[in-house]
Amino acid sequence: MKALNKETAQKNIRPEKVIQFGEGNFLRAFVDWIIFNMNEKTDFDGSVVVVQPIEKGMIDMLNGQDCLYHVNLQGLDNGEPVNSLTKIDVISRALNAYTQNDEFMRLAEQPEMRFVISNTTEAGIAFDPACKLTDKPASSFPGKLTQVLYARWKAGKKGIIMLACELIDNNGKELLKCVNQYIDQWGLEDGFRNYVNCECTFCGSLVDRIVPGRIRDPQEVAQLEEKHGYADPLLDVGEVFGLWVIEGDASLTDKLPFHAAGLDANVFVAPDMTPYKKRKVRILNGAHTGFVLGAYLGGHDIVRKCMEDEVVLGFMNKMLLDEIVPILPLDQEDCKNFAAAVQDRFNNPFVNHELMSISLNSTAKWRARNMPSFLEYIEAKGQLPKCLSLSFAAYIAFFSSDI
Repeated sequence: MKALNKETAQKNIRPEKVIQFGEGNFLRAFVDWIIFNMNEKTDFDGSVVVVQPIEKGMIDMLNGQDCLYHVNLQGLDNGEPVNSLTKIDVISRALNAYTQNDEFMRLAEQPEMRFVISNTTEAGIAFDPACKLTDKPASSFPGKLTQVLYARWKAGKKGIIMLACELIDNNGKELLKCVNQYIDQWGLEDGFRNYVNCECTFCGSLVDRIVPGRIRDPQEVAQLEEKHGYADPLLDVGEVFGLWVIEGDASLTDKLPFHAAGLDANVFVAPDMTPYKKRKVRILNGAHTGFVLGAYLGGHDIVRKCMEDEVVLGFMNKMLLDEIVPILPLDQEDCKNFAAAVQDRFNNPFVNHELMSISLNSTAKWRARNMPSFLEYIEAKGQLPKCLSLSFAAYIAFFSSDI
């Protein structure tokens, strides 16, 4: 099987318009997939520079195949099975800010750079007072972003549009808050503060696509490689369903032509994403994080098998319908319908979503996805929620065991 690179496969060269903090499975199978579709169907004509937000990551693998990879979307669309395979060529290059700091900082000077996209996990948007302007680079993601924006302001370039995809409340506003904290701590000029707060746009956003990532079944890998004709260890697998709600004004649709690309079902701009965010994080993400650790300790390894276990399925549905949905200040019928769809999405016959993959960053995930429901249930009912309490006990047991 031939290797996948620009010598063996076509790769279009486009202007670099996006800095992307994060090289993980989700961004590659969703955001980069969306940019690919905008390139194919509109005049967006842009490529992405990926920046590895932590010191150790997978950019060497990306660069090893010239940032080419395939996305395999699988699932049901209006009851019909979908199993698509697309070669994604939107990433121009991938940088390690720790070993390629000069090259990383030069991104700030590129006039065609207009967007920054991030997904640095729930723990990524945090102010670290130990960061300094002179660090190469600052250890925190907001610190790195402040360094880049400061260099861009000094170079006299236009402000950027920031699209934060981390699953925390008010992700765009929280990121801007961190940047302003660095401006204060580092004693930076008032002109730069004005540039950040008035000439740059920090958008909150909500993303939703289940992305299990790489396939581990050798037979399935062989079948897909036979289909696309390449050895591709970066092949990314996700469900067909996808949703990206961007909080902002309608002018964003002119800069990011989702509508013209026919992606209205996947991406839209809304003045307030709060209802969509709360529904998704509490129900979909809360379901995942709520049962996976206990299910793993009970002997399961993938989500679909959990949906075939009456005990695990019953636990999940009871947690959702008795403890999470009733205390949400949202349309109850809409929430119940969304919860019912969760079971179908988790039961995707094409996707083997590993519980150990979901278990990554469990502390931050449980705090963001389940703790609010836990506390609000106690406040509303005056008693502990049984399922969420068991979920937390499973979290303790999971990290107390020798796995």
